[in-house]
Amino acid sequence: MLKDILVHVDTGKHAPARLAVGLELAARFDAHLIGLHVKHHPHVPQFILSQLGPEVVQAQRAYADEAAEEARRMFEKQAKAAGVKYEWRAVGGHLVDVMCLNAKYVDLVIAGQVDPELEAVEGENELIDHLVLDAGRPVLVTPYIDNVKNLGSNIMVAWNGGREATRAVADAMPFLTRANKVHVLSVNPANGEHGDVPGADISLHLARHGVKADAQHVTVDNVDPGNLLLSRAADENVDLIVMGAYGRSRLRELVLGGVTRHILRHMTVPVLMSH
Repeated sequence: MLKDILVHVDTGKHAPARLAVGLELAARFDAHLIGLHVKHHPHVPQFILSQLGPEVVQAQRAYADEAAEEARRMFEKQAKAAGVKYEWRAVGGHLVDVMCLNAKYVDLVIAGQVDPELEAVEGENELIDHLVLDAGRPVLVTPYIDNVKNLGSNIMVAWNGGREATRAVADAMPFLTRANKVHVLSVNPANGEHGDVPGADISLHLARHGVKADAQHVTVDNVDPGNLLLSRAADENVDLIVMGAYGRSRLRELVLGGVTRHILRHMTVPVLMSH
């Protein structure tokens, strides 16, 4: 059961949609919603300060304070309207460090997919990776296309038999037990990572929790597994994907590519990731 949820609240164009997801889940699970805004204070080199003076730092701090106040007003207005239990935090520091620290003390973290059309603030491009790998909590990533509807009614579990996927299924159980449909999909199941029938054992485990899951496995040679997962999710009108993240090292995925990186770039529905 989810008792506390942390949502990243900034002043970007996708913040309202991300907050709406947090509010809906807080209402659904009767959870305490924490809105976290990170006030970014860029480091100004000494040689610039010596030329432009302390006014530069003062202006940056004033801008950060104004952004934090704007985010607070939006969060509190929406939270009061939704009637949920809520808490506001505005903390100065590096985005990744502050988010990871606060994420350790909640049941679920909500953060947004990076929008390639927008200029990213410092740390934003690495935020999801560090939350998944360092915080020890499930991360719900919302897509930047902002079309989240009926989250968790039709779920697809990307199952590869690995530790990360096992953790993701356990973390997603509050969603899985409430879903109308659950699909378990294994892509190119490898020998030794599954039972006699890929997906059957995890489906049996889910059944004991009252989750009726449809298990399928496919073997393809000429289609990227990430593409196949997203294509199947679209075909089945899936509104939440559950998956383990970085089954191989993050560096290896950065160099060679991988399912996690592909999903994070091209996802069009929310994805719950665990490591």
